[in-house]
Amino acid sequence: MPTSTAQLTAVDTPSAGTVVAPAAKPRKPKLVKLAVAVSSEPLDLLALLTAQEASFLRDGPPSAATRKDHLKRLSRAVVAYQDRITEAINTDFGNRSRHETAMAEILFTLESIKHNHSHLTGWMKPHKRKPNVLFQPSTAQVYYQPLGVIGIMSPWNYPASLVLTGLAAALAAGNRVMLKLSEHTPHTSALLAEMISTIFTAEQVFAVQGGASVGVAFSKLPFDHLLFTGSTAIGRHVLRAAAEHLTPVTLELGGKSPAIIDASAVMADAAGAVATGKLLNAGQTCIAPDYVMVPKGKAHEFAKAYTAVVRKMYPTLAANPDYTAIINAQQYQRLNAWVAQAEASGAHIQRINPANEELPESGRKVAPTLAFHVSDQTPLGYEEIFGPVLVVVEYHTLDEAIAYINARPHPLALYIFAKEQAAIDKVLQTTTSGGVTVNGTVLHFAQDDLPFGGVGASGIGAYHGQDGFRRLSHAKAVFRLPPINATPLLRPPYGVLVDTALPLLIRRAAL
Repeated sequence: MPTSTAQLTAVDTPSAGTVVAPAAKPRKPKLVKLAVAVSSEPLDLLALLTAQEASFLRDGPPSAATRKDHLKRLSRAVVAYQDRITEAINTDFGNRSRHETAMAEILFTLESIKHNHSHLTGWMKPHKRKPNVLFQPSTAQVYYQPLGVIGIMSPWNYPASLVLTGLAAALAAGNRVMLKLSEHTPHTSALLAEMISTIFTAEQVFAVQGGASVGVAFSKLPFDHLLFTGSTAIGRHVLRAAAEHLTPVTLELGGKSPAIIDASAVMADAAGAVATGKLLNAGQTCIAPDYVMVPKGKAHEFAKAYTAVVRKMYPTLAANPDYTAIINAQQYQRLNAWVAQAEASGAHIQRINPANEELPESGRKVAPTLAFHVSDQTPLGYEEIFGPVLVVVEYHTLDEAIAYINARPHPLALYIFAKEQAAIDKVLQTTTSGGVTVNGTVLHFAQDDLPFGGVGASGIGAYHGQDGFRRLSHAKAVFRLPPINATPLLRPPYGVLVDTALPLLIRRAAL
């Protein structure tokens, strides 16, 4: 039976004598019974991991039917908990648009789970490959098998969907999972831990809560794969910790994602799309446009169009339930400090406050803001903003805009607005980014059949859909020879046959 958050569960785990330093990962432990607390009390994370490993080895890879059942139970739980998830997220943020939560946390999660469920049987089938003609007759296949135990560290900005979609991918791949939920969204994390405990045993999925020290300890565990979503700075620490055990990682980070508005684009349409992507979750989105590049002399036109869209979307801000607050006081103060630093360094700041309201600090709402002439030496110029502040940069030619982007770390997302296909193709071919939406923003993330991930400083690896299934599986090469084959001819002692055949084969192999 699934465990509750307040009971003790007996699980199989190695005895104390077989739990060695984390660098030595036991694969065939002697099993004994150990009571593991499923509560808010301090937990032995290594013991939990070892218990899941032992369970995985004991039971073997789950069947397609079992994996589908896990996904179905997860989906039904999300539906049953959706109102409570919405309320918990709203409480953690102070104000989070319930419509944004419904779209980005509930609907997206359910669509992702459904996509995994629908395609799982096909993904699990061995994939045929072509064996080398020299070894015919033979067969070659790739088997996708579970890695074992996956660690998932979730962020605070989308505290439900980003952990649950990762969980869905890990379950589809047949793994056991340990989750580290964000301490910055305590109500949501507590609720998700409760929800997980009602549908999975601790041996299958276990949700860990706790602060930064717990996160550090979690990242140091010898998982079979570690999936982390968060900032580039923290991602570096996670990568170092994982390297101790050669743990494979998927790092979903961020960076400064640009939006290019080509001279051929319709400015009003582009400004509307940029505003939509920028102000979703008040800019607290890893793929939100961080800065927009507009043709020289078009900054005022863009600002006018952007302001008009913002006024229509958010006629008021302070008490508007559609306009999300900043997650906590620390992030609120950081954003205001960065804007003040940029302004002190000569930037022109335009705040869009349609009703000219007072926005009290207690409400943690930052007005949509445009920043012009921002110095690259200030945080707005070189750090990911992660808030409703948009930097505007002018360029003379498209080549100049591309060079500007390429001179900086590869972004997680890039957006190009253009009517001319040549401009779109040029940007796609000469820039490198995790993903791209053409004539829109953020929507590539919602495509379950596209990989999502960064490149360079914006991340390592990609998941979602089949790419997530493969990322969290081991692709095992299987080559089969028939009972009668030619390989004995390749053995010593070598004679005339080999001397004659080798030159012919070498000439055949050369281009």
